[in-house]
Amino acid sequence: MLILASASPRRADLLREAGIEVDIQPADVNEDVEPGEAPEAYVRRVAEAKGRAISGRMPGRFVLAADTAVVVEGQILGKPASAEDAAQMLRLLSGRSHLVISGVCVMKDGEPAVPTEVETSVVEFADLSPAEIAWYVSSGESMDKAGGYGIQGLASRFVTRIAGSYTNVVGLPIAVVYQMCTKAGLLLS
Repeated sequence: MLILASASPRRADLLREAGIEVDIQPADVNEDVEPGEAPEAYVRRVAEAKGRAISGRMPGRFVLAADTAVVVEGQILGKPASAEDAAQMLRLLSGRSHLVISGVCVMKDGEPAVPTEVETSVVEFADLSPAEIAWYVSSGESMDKAGGYGIQGLASRFVTRIAGSYTNVVGLPIAVVYQMCTKAGLLLS
């Protein structure tokens, strides 16, 4: 069975919906962006750190780890620290396109079983009114999600277009995961 190095219920649900059973072992790593770090390098580094943190404790097991960032105008938006932070993120995303970038790694014995992949999707938001932003933030849905929104929930009403993997925007590009696991020799059922 694949070990998921994440506490994200969304990632676990996506995998299970695709018929991939996982054992959840959340990784606790520093997710701070390093000065001058590019978004792709950031998600790759954090995903690999999560994978190593769990893989080192689980010899002989395959560990899946991922990190997702929302990026607008080169700025990485993580999870909001407060309701005001979430509102500011939504104001920044309103009426424009942004990137959702995920780094995905499959580790075994502390080393990548296959090269780490980075998946990018483009999401376009409608213009949001101050009332819509306040309503969404008050729902509480934005607080544990990169960029302050969840495409699979209430914020779906704000998304006017998506190019790329929908599951990537939710938090894990399932087709990429499946291809990586297959290349690593892990039979998924």
